[in-house]
Amino acid sequence: MTKRILITGAAGYIGHQLGNRLAAHYHVIGTDIRARDDLAFPVQVLDVRDPGLARVLEEEGITQVVHLASILQASKDRARDFDIDVNGTRNVLECCIQAGVQHLTVTSSGAAYGYYADNPEWIDEQDAIRGNPEFAYSDHKRQIEELLASYRQQHPELQQLIFRPGTVLGKDTRNQITDLFMAPRILALKGSDSPFVFIWDEDVIGAMEMGLREDKSGIYNMAGDGALTMAEIAKRLNKPLLTLPVWLVKAGLQIAQWRGKPTSPAQVNFLRYRPVLSNRRLKEEFGYPLSKTSAETFEYFVECNRLRQ
Repeated sequence: MTKRILITGAAGYIGHQLGNRLAAHYHVIGTDIRARDDLAFPVQVLDVRDPGLARVLEEEGITQVVHLASILQASKDRARDFDIDVNGTRNVLECCIQAGVQHLTVTSSGAAYGYYADNPEWIDEQDAIRGNPEFAYSDHKRQIEELLASYRQQHPELQQLIFRPGTVLGKDTRNQITDLFMAPRILALKGSDSPFVFIWDEDVIGAMEMGLREDKSGIYNMAGDGALTMAEIAKRLNKPLLTLPVWLVKAGLQIAQWRGKPTSPAQVNFLRYRPVLSNRRLKEEFGYPLSKTSAETFEYFVECNRLRQ
């Protein structure tokens, strides 16, 4: 059967790149809350929570959906963020079932495992999804994964392919994490290596394309080989490493919270207990040949943005 693909969040960073690649081989359409006319495929303005998505899926004869729409940076309105992330995913699931879609690809996150002191040294896909209530992004990814698991039981006719990426980096990546690397000094916490696992955005897109092409299902971490500590990151950037005690960073977060920013002292764990993802299943079971290691991905980002001081 000819594949007909719909991408939610299609105007976004990964969505537009994936859609452009897929459009060379398949019928592709996208949905997003904003229009974009510089793409190789059409994008309809549609909120991911809109039940009208089912009509679009039916009219276009969509066989496969890639769900990328999500809130990446928490706002002050946690209820709104939850509605978009969790209820939006529920709407996508319901619309897929109503329209008879056969295959759903979802990007979750390594953040779904949570930031905990007792995380395994290398986290495997069978390890617990715990999230963190104090991190809206992490907590919502946990709830989304629980929702997906429920639908796998109730609706096995809708195949699911779930990816849990580590930190995605490419030439043009800009987010709260890249802000850490662009700062004059690299922040680290006393007593914590805070290792990062990176994956090249081209590897993310390549693995998704492979999953769609071969109708793969299952759950897979996304990360390049190896990890980099904050000290190693500072050395590669040739920038000074600012190592602060945990109590001081907590105090700073508390002050920011008092000033109305969506932070809390508990968020210090974002740097203190980062989940370090094993990519064994992605390579051996899924069969994707990674192009770059974590270190090579970071070096590529550094060189493209001339960040080495």
